Order: sequence, then structure tokens, then C-alpha cells
Amino acid sequence: MNRKEAVLNLRQSLVKRRDALRKALAGDLSLLQELNAQTSGDVVDAALDAAQDEISSQLAEVESRELARIEDALKRMQKGQYGECEECGCSIPMARLQALPYAATCIECQREAERDSSGGGYTPDWSRLLDTSTPDLDLSLSDIEMDAS
Repeated sequence: MNRKEAVLNLRQSLVKRRDALRKALAGDLSLLQELNAQTSGDVVDAALDAAQDEISSQLAEVESRELARIEDALKRMQKGQYGECEECGCSIPMARLQALPYAATCIECQREAERDSSGGGYTPDWSRLLDTSTPDLDLSLSDIEMDAS
């Protein structure tokens, strides 16, 4: 199979995935609207609903990012730029495109971008997150005021 045929096959799989993501996102949004309309139950139900809404929201965000990348790849196909690295202009190997059909960069440029965004070996200062100015106190549940209403 030559590169042109492989790209056509990838286009078909991208279109199928795009359509599936569009349906999934439309379904997620309508389901969330239905669930929000059915607000009943106790505090635990509300907490579980909120947690489920958060998970659904995060999944929808991931799916929408993938959908945007797929649509970008389809536009690059129309322009005849699919399979060319957006950074260096080199040809992206078919193995990479088959593994990640919406890849816009070659492996080397992707690695470089990841190195640049990681802060170049930056090690976080975890001490800033801990309050070490006060000694540890022994607390019990009865020492903490809570409003359970």
C-alpha cells in the first residue's frame, strides 16, 4: 500500500471517529441537561451527582480536544498538507500517522515541544505547598466545626 492509499484509509477512520465524537458529545450534553432537571435526593445524592458531572465534563473536554485535532487533520488533508510536520516541514512517518492519525508534528518536533513545556528539568518546590510555620497539632473530629445541613 502506498502513502496516498494509506492517507485515504486514515481519512476514512478520522471521519468515522469525528462523527462518533460529535454524537458522543451531543449525547453527553443532553444527558447532563436531563440530569440537572431531575434534582432530587439528599446531600449524598447531590455530591455523587456533582462528582459524576465533573467526570463527564472532563471526559467531554478530552473528547472535544480530540475532535478539534481531527478536524484540523481533515483540513490539512484538504489543503494537501497532511503528513507534513507543522514545525520543521519534514514528512511525518506513516507509522506515527497510523498510531496517531491527527498528529501535526514529527516525533522529534513533538519531543522538543514537550521538553520546552516541561520547564527544562524544573523540579517543583513542594515546601511551598506545606505550611511548616506551625507545629503539627493533634486534632480529633470533635475539634472541628462542621455544618452537616
